[in-house]
Amino acid sequence: MTKQEWPAAIMTETEVVTYVKEAFGFFNKDARLVCKEIGDGNLNYVFRVHDEESKQSLIVKQAGPVSRLSDEFVVSPDRNRIETDILRLQGELAPGFVPKVYHYDRDKNCVVMEDLSDYTILRTALLNRQQFPQLAEHLSTFLVETLVSTSDLVLDHKAKKELVKSYTNPELCEITEDLVYTEPFFPHPRNDVFQETKSFVEKEIWGDRQLALETAKLKFQFLTNAQALLHGDLHTGSIFVTSSETKVIDPEFAFYGPAGYDVGNIIANFIFAYTNSVYTSEGEEAFQHYLLDTIETLVDQFKKKFITAFQEKTTERVAHYEGFLEHYLQSVLEDAVAVVGLELCRRIIGIAKVVDITSISDSQARSEAEIACLTLGKTFILNRSDYQTGHGVVEAIRGVGSYVSH
Repeated sequence: MTKQEWPAAIMTETEVVTYVKEAFGFFNKDARLVCKEIGDGNLNYVFRVHDEESKQSLIVKQAGPVSRLSDEFVVSPDRNRIETDILRLQGELAPGFVPKVYHYDRDKNCVVMEDLSDYTILRTALLNRQQFPQLAEHLSTFLVETLVSTSDLVLDHKAKKELVKSYTNPELCEITEDLVYTEPFFPHPRNDVFQETKSFVEKEIWGDRQLALETAKLKFQFLTNAQALLHGDLHTGSIFVTSSETKVIDPEFAFYGPAGYDVGNIIANFIFAYTNSVYTSEGEEAFQHYLLDTIETLVDQFKKKFITAFQEKTTERVAHYEGFLEHYLQSVLEDAVAVVGLELCRRIIGIAKVVDITSISDSQARSEAEIACLTLGKTFILNRSDYQTGHGVVEAIRGVGSYVSH
């Protein structure tokens, strides 16, 4: 779809208030509504509407014709339909871990949902050194329940193939294929490399033929393995938290792909938070220990809960053959570790950055942090079969010498 074919204009804040009043009866008719556009992501416009008197509020999320990151990325309005359907499905599979959906409007390409203003974006919370003891438990449950239950292990194969068709998401998949699996690993003009890190990238990333080959293998795995219904963009900016609750948002990149993709993505973003702490502060060993413990617990609880879900839910007869569970889970974990590596590299080299790294103000410290991430990322891509436990992943993180060089 081209920009000229886009079927609905982006609403103004005033138009959103009118729309909410007319579309459905969430607020009282005489409510004094205030609206503000609060979106800070790369794709959509997000409006918060609240009643000053009753304190009721909701979110209106409208899809724009192009990415807010760059006009080069023209994206389909169908992504809001996909997001709405995914949130409803995930709400059934993993109750309490996604926001409630109130309304979807195909003509305006918008979805109206629960306001999570009382929650904090996880990336922001981690940058503020907040700790959430239940986070790994919550995320491991969410991942297992959404991935296992949407796979061929559980679903009738014809029904699953219909879901694959329904959640085909070519425009947003193309963004992932380009920005995650392709462009960071050669000198693409869209890459944005920090000057002090560039010589390392040129030699150790762009100059490594074995690394290039492995990323090619991983890209084709991503292109062809419709294993489970993924969130597709599960990073710390897509998770809202309180001291006792966790909500996963923004599944607009959702499609059928390798089950390990979501697992690896979130682990990598915990590593970015850890890296920020190491390179910006002194005396934060307790917080760093919390992050490493969160990663270890997430991996190990994912494995434990995956085995339980497999044993309780699998309907495919051949999947019960001796040794198949171990084979299947090992492949998921290998994919997850590889995606950790891809994410660590692409956020340093590519166009889409993370504030965990870009906010490191000292140029030498930032370069050291970036080299640490790239070194670890390369290790995980090249040796992905070596990391099958949380302890192994955490030891690899600790083992990158750059983390302690400063």
